[in-house]
Amino acid sequence: MSNTNTELAKTRNRAAAERTTLAWIRTALALISFGFGLDKIISAIRDVGGEANIGNDIGVQLMSMGFIGVGIFTLLIAMRQHKRELIRLRNDPYLYRDEPSLSIATATAVLLIGVIAFLLLLSGFI
Repeated sequence: MSNTNTELAKTRNRAAAERTTLAWIRTALALISFGFGLDKIISAIRDVGGEANIGNDIGVQLMSMGFIGVGIFTLLIAMRQHKRELIRLRNDPYLYRDEPSLSIATATAVLLIGVIAFLLLLSGFI
């Protein structure tokens, strides 16, 4: 009976790992899309307005690349964590490991992009 309970618990943990990975895929996709969209929308607004300020474009492109980079990094780390979790689930006994938080790393990266954007706005670079 305990073997059945153990297998059911592992099945629930695999499903939870899948849901977590899917959530990180959505987060990464949102970051990448935001970075891409930010650059394209600002370029379109400047084209309509007739502005041609290269310094401002570089600042927006840096922010856009930052969001895209964070999205790609988040996706790569989420894939790695998912693969490691599946390997751990195959082993008996399943041991919990305290790993660095992907949420905190992503939040920190987005915070840094925000601080840099704020500083660029203050300096008039954007």
